[in-house]
Amino acid sequence: MVTPVLPKSLDSPVQPIKPLNPPLMMAKQVHPPKSQYPLVQTVASIQISKPLNSSSASCGSGTVGSLDSPVQPWKSLDSPLMMAEQVQPPKSQDSLVQMVASMQLSKPLDSSSASTGSGAVGSDLGAAPFDICMGNSKGIFKLNRPLHEINKEKRLRERELSNSAAPPQRLRPGMVLLKNFLKLDDQVEIIKLCRELGVGTGGFYQPGYREGGKLSLRMMCLGKNWDPDSRSYGDIRPFDGAQPPQMPQELTKFVEEAIKASHDFLKQRGKGATEPSVELPQMSPDICIVNFYTTGGKLGLHQDKDEDESSLEKRLPVVSFSLGDTAEFLYGDDRDVDKASKIKLESGDVLIFGGQSRLIFHGVSGIMPKSAPLMVTDKANLRPGRLNLTFRQHKYEP
Repeated sequence: MVTPVLPKSLDSPVQPIKPLNPPLMMAKQVHPPKSQYPLVQTVASIQISKPLNSSSASCGSGTVGSLDSPVQPWKSLDSPLMMAEQVQPPKSQDSLVQMVASMQLSKPLDSSSASTGSGAVGSDLGAAPFDICMGNSKGIFKLNRPLHEINKEKRLRERELSNSAAPPQRLRPGMVLLKNFLKLDDQVEIIKLCRELGVGTGGFYQPGYREGGKLSLRMMCLGKNWDPDSRSYGDIRPFDGAQPPQMPQELTKFVEEAIKASHDFLKQRGKGATEPSVELPQMSPDICIVNFYTTGGKLGLHQDKDEDESSLEKRLPVVSFSLGDTAEFLYGDDRDVDKASKIKLESGDVLIFGGQSRLIFHGVSGIMPKSAPLMVTDKANLRPGRLNLTFRQHKYEP
């Protein structure tokens, strides 16, 4: 009988070969084919590998092996069944498979809201609300500037505003522009408040029309929902049944201060000018449309005439806050871009139009990238773009 030569053990010297007389004993001594050894070596190398400063490597819901425990010696392969059990991948490899699967299936945050062109965010019931700020989104890393740089810019900004602050402007009867009216800290407060409301129920979404067109902005309504398709106000959003958030008192306070400042400015003009309360009637805001324009956002010429008839008859004004990047604002008596007047609305500007100018055509022809005050973007983490709040009084009550 020919004596078989057995392969060496991975960890021990060659043992003397005993004569194989009984057939059963010969069957016990048979080793797995050499082609299986690389797999055993691979499994062994996975078990003994240990990353620096780590006792275990955890990923997802599974842990990749126990890296502190010593390598256990391989048991002798006494039967074909045990041989099959020994060459099976250990449970640690299942975790590796799960890790790869989770990496392939993971979906970036806000992927449904990344596009402002063709994404049907408003009609997607599963879409997460759009976040106007960057610091609270996973996967987005932003290095904050040192505090002394921020404070230095703040002082320079305040000095510039105090030395060369543009005075209020009466653009036309019933239309007043308050330049730099909102202080930097107030702007940050408003942005954070809008962000908090915007990621909740009834928050920011991309509005669209029944035929499939989409507005190149994100919108949130306060007080009542405005539907661009039906051009009417209601208590809920038609596509998801969400109720709009209520108007915060902090915002109402800023609006009242802006109207008072416009009246004070009109009084100072004097010289037979129209009574300020007639040119710009007093208004108590109960609704607001909050729009966020990305750097490519636009809004065509339109009129704000969907409020209650009692409000329109009294010509109660619209009060507009601009935050973030500068916008090129168009306005005029006709829906004609070529005939429209143009002004730049910068972060902190407040525009008020009512009285004779209540139904002017107006729109946004473009956004100027990287024009927002760094003080505002750093402290509020506002995304690149423009945040615009337009306050109105839906119904006039004497």
